[in-house]
This record gives sequence, structure tokens and C-alpha cells, in this order.
Amino acid sequence: MAFAGDLRTIVLTDILQWIASRRKSGTLGLQRRSTQKQLGFRAGRLQSSWSNDPRETLGQALIRSRIVTEQELFEALLRQEKDKRRLGEILISQGKLSEELLLKTLRDNAEEIVYELFVWADGQFDFRDEDEKAAPGVSLDMDTTVVMQEGLRRLELWRKIRGRFPSSDVTFKVQRQAFSVEEEPDRQILGLAAAGRTLAGISLEVRRSEFETALILYELCEQEALTVGEIRAEADVADPVGAIWALLRLAAQSLKEQRWDAALEAYERVLSLDRLNQEAKKGLVAVTEARAKSRLAKKVPLDKVPILKMASVPLSQERFDAQEGFVLSRINGQWDVRSILKLCPMSEEDALLIFGRLVERKVIDFADPAALAAGVGAAPASRP
Repeated sequence: MAFAGDLRTIVLTDILQWIASRRKSGTLGLQRRSTQKQLGFRAGRLQSSWSNDPRETLGQALIRSRIVTEQELFEALLRQEKDKRRLGEILISQGKLSEELLLKTLRDNAEEIVYELFVWADGQFDFRDEDEKAAPGVSLDMDTTVVMQEGLRRLELWRKIRGRFPSSDVTFKVQRQAFSVEEEPDRQILGLAAAGRTLAGISLEVRRSEFETALILYELCEQEALTVGEIRAEADVADPVGAIWALLRLAAQSLKEQRWDAALEAYERVLSLDRLNQEAKKGLVAVTEARAKSRLAKKVPLDKVPILKMASVPLSQERFDAQEGFVLSRINGQWDVRSILKLCPMSEEDALLIFGRLVERKVIDFADPAALAAGVGAAPASRP
């Protein structure tokens, strides 16, 4: 069974009431502009939540709670790329947080993903019966009625906030009273407001939901540290989440096609929208590494014959991994690079990189086949 519609017609609380009263199991998908979320239910109880909003990842929740620094998160994400382990597992092994703190952060973040939905004024929903997709890491198992009660409390407060900020595309003016504000994240938000950022832009920058950000801005206005500046129509509000994901897809495709400059530009544009975006930061590293590997591989002439530059004794003192050892074992002073590539049980790209590394280490060099046949040029050293 599928049940779909528009949040302008059927509000979230009615949908949740229907799920709870009928003890439904399944997945509720919701989308507003480019932001997508999923809630998993079992027998009418909320079990899990998921979001594609970059503010609602585990890593950003850890930064927001000051459990890890931005640099520590970035290093852990790079380690995750290599080890293929979960982020939380890596951070626990590094002593950055405990298992209890990880579970608490996962749960708090999962709940915030849900509560942010109550302030959505529009969007689409789609409930699929018996199709629950539990989010990894934490099971909420929450009474949906209790979730609705908290959501309605926030919605009432949101309506009060919207009375002052009728659009997410509102800017602010810093007042003299702002100098007395000392606590974070208020100071950070004041700085962004002074730079002309909108409510939506500030929310993305500080890694907080629009509700949380607007609440802080509202309180700063109450303290007369800020006043409302320009208010633009809601219809004109940009879609930063959509722009970020579009740029990330463009960057990934450019990287795949080895268009390095285009990939770098796309990742840098992501960081101009979201300076803490970890995918863009990892992407910049990937582009730099891929470009260096490409340059290294291009130095290898396919029609030349690789020859050993090292004699047996110094060669035996070098350390080679299994793939390097395989390539070295096929160097006989007769086969050219193209011929050896056909014998390698690895991709051509990986084999060319190995040749490039061996050249840089001065283990091998290349000679012209005609010159070798005529007995001209460097002679191969002894085989290992």
C-alpha cells in the first residue's frame, strides 16, 4: 500500500496520527526542494530517521556538540575512506569519544532530523507500507504520539519566530548591543549576520537546523543585538542543499573524466556555500592525488622497454609490495611496457602507477627496443 500527497494539503501531524492509530509499519519519505528525509516505523512506533541534509550527518552533529574538531573529523573521514569502517568506530578507536557518547549523539541527531520536519511549510510525502528502511547505528523506538507532542510545541514556537522572520531569505543588521554577547554559537551567528548572510545561509554555515538557527537569531533580536534587515519573498529563496548536491555530482563526474580543473572548481564552489562540507574537502584531496597519479602514469612510455637500474644486492635491500614485485619479475630487458601490461593481473592504471613509482625510486629506467637490439644503451642489471 502506498499513500502520497502534498504537505500543504495534509499536514505532518495528521500523517503521523494515521500511522500511529493504525499501527502501520513502513517508510515515510518526505521531500522539500532538494532536502530528502525518511522515517521508519514499526507497528506505529518511530524506529529510525535519515536525511540528505549536510547539517544532519553524524560528523556535523559531533562538531556542533564540540565533541570533535573539524580537523579531527576530516582526518577520521579520510581514514574511513581507506579502512571502510564506520565513522563512529574509527573515532572510538582513536579515543575521541566513548561508545555511550556516540549512541547519545546518534540518537539526538536522529530525533532532530524528525523534529525539523514539523516546521516544513510545504513539500511532498510518500508512505510505503511494510517497507521500513532502518537507519544504521541507532534504533529510536519512540512513541509516535510523544513525537507529535514535541513537534507541535516546536511548531507553535516556530510560528512565533516566523512572525518576525517571515522568510528564510531574511538578512540582519548588527546593533551596538551585540558587543556584549560573549557565548557561542551566538558570537559566530552574529559574525555571519554582520557579513550579510541570510537566515538560510547562516543555518547551513553553523550546521544547525533552520529552527535552531532562527531561535538563536530571534533571541539576539530580543536582546537588541540584531534587527531585521532585508526580507525577500519566500519564493525567491535559494535551495542551498540542492546546489551543494548538484555541485558534488558535477565534481565527481569531472573527477571520473579526469577533468581536474572542472572538479576543483566544483568542489571549491561547494565550500563557498558550505565551508565545512566534508565531501568537498575529501574531493579536493582526491583530485590532487588523482592528478598526481595521472601525471606519474603519463611519464611511462608504452613502447619502451623497462630495464633494471639496480644491481641484485641493493635491489634485494629495497622493500616492494606484492604488485610491485610482480611487475619487477616481468622485467627481462626484452618486453616493452605495453607487453607487460597485458600480463598484469591488475588494472592498466594501477600497473602504470607502479612503473612510475619504480622510476621515481630509481629502480628502473626505460630504453628504446631498437637500441637494445643493436646492443646500444643501458644494459639490464641482474634480475632480482
